[in-house]
Amino acid sequence: MAESGASPLPTTPPARSPLFRAEQFVWLTARVLEQHLFAYHFLHGSPEAVEAALDAYRNDDGGYGHALEPDLRGPVSQPLHTAHALRVLDAVGRCGGQRVERVCRYLTSISTPDGALPAVHPSQRGYPAAPFVPVVDDPPSELLATGPVVGLLHRNEVWHAWLFRATDFCWQAVESLDKSHPYEVQAAVAFLDSAPDRPRAEAAADRLGRLVREQRLAVLDPDRLDALPVAPGYAPGEHHFPHDFARRPDSLARAWFTDEEMSRSLDHLAAEQHEDGGWPIRWRRWAPAPALESRPLVTIEALRTLRAYGRFVG
Repeated sequence: MAESGASPLPTTPPARSPLFRAEQFVWLTARVLEQHLFAYHFLHGSPEAVEAALDAYRNDDGGYGHALEPDLRGPVSQPLHTAHALRVLDAVGRCGGQRVERVCRYLTSISTPDGALPAVHPSQRGYPAAPFVPVVDDPPSELLATGPVVGLLHRNEVWHAWLFRATDFCWQAVESLDKSHPYEVQAAVAFLDSAPDRPRAEAAADRLGRLVREQRLAVLDPDRLDALPVAPGYAPGEHHFPHDFARRPDSLARAWFTDEEMSRSLDHLAAEQHEDGGWPIRWRRWAPAPALESRPLVTIEALRTLRAYGRFVG
């Protein structure tokens, strides 16, 4: 018997519970990185193991490649891979130090003339990539790539010269959004949730929330999916829901939706778990490996969202 006051021993999730089924799915299908991430979030795993697995994707230029973001294949560093790496480091509380200093030097080296990031750097040419992320010779700055990176760096109180112009770009891009699409809105939220100027962020988020509702970018009634078309260029069924914008209750995007709308959204998310224990991807499947590698990522994100809203303890 444990001594009085001792910490309880870790417990295995009950058999056939959503978390247990997800764990089996991860061990069956996930890359080493996602195995360690799952263990960190739900099985008392160590952040050091996650960092060690992430290092396999790091390049000498300070960026990340090697299909860390599964829809871009090949070894070369890319902004989307590097943003993915920063999300991993942030999730395990290691987004700082010399590692992130090297990342910022890489970001500086690939920035566009206005100081922001392209979605895909031309170095991707010659390597396989999803058809919905075309490679061009002179790519423009994209909020999609820049917003999440700038938000994560501010969230972790990282200060680097690159951040000044990139932050200005994000403010201009967010505050001038008119006709948008769900992934761009998610990037804007990632920036606004951590932007240092909180009153300005709250005002921008309020305007953005009205835009989301006016343009019907979020499915508010999952039982009526057929009544809401997907955004132009998206795959059939590539809908987005309130929980896709407000991943946590403390997100500014949470105020965009009523309690009833968010509850329906979370019910739908929980019900999406497949019999194999994993969650599906909703975007276009263009090759077997990216689809297989993406499902554990989506599964871990779904579990973290459900837990953030108190839907289960794990």
